[in-house]
Amino acid sequence: MLAILAVIILAFVGGQAYAKYFTKVKGTGMAEIATWSFKVNGEKEQVQSINLASTVNDETLVDNKIAPGTKGNFNIVIDATDSDVGINYNINFSDEANKPINLKFIYNDEEYQSIEELGNNLSGIINANDENKTKTFNIGWEWKYETGSDENSISQNDVIDTENGTTLSNYTFNVVVSGTQVEPTSN
Repeated sequence: MLAILAVIILAFVGGQAYAKYFTKVKGTGMAEIATWSFKVNGEKEQVQSINLASTVNDETLVDNKIAPGTKGNFNIVIDATDSDVGINYNINFSDEANKPINLKFIYNDEEYQSIEELGNNLSGIINANDENKTKTFNIGWEWKYETGSDENSISQNDVIDTENGTTLSNYTFNVVVSGTQVEPTSN
């Protein structure tokens, strides 16, 4: 009986010697996910075709074709209105084929010899907190009726235009507009 009492007392004293404070507090974690929205000309996946001939006077041309003396413009609209993050955008043109030599592109009063050259200047950032998250790029094009500054250069360019009109049939290029989330920075 004495041995049993000794074990009980040792268990009680030993248990008290190793006691510690312990509290368990539960909670939850959460974070709202930022919305991603990037549209080009109102579309999320594919931009409609850009047809230069659709911007010229139909009375002077047959079957929506371009020729010397025609000009027009088209818009590329980037829209990040519903995005909660900043967006790096880039407009590229590639695979330009059968371009008439004297056809030029105009953006912000600067002239470009090719659409690919123009694309090198169409990139930027739409910040997450920008009030207006829409960017419109109005791109002009022109194939002058007479190209050159004097009688000799005009004559040489007339030959080039005639050759282009004889040998080229379809001027084509691809448009790729990309948007990438701006990497967040810490304070």
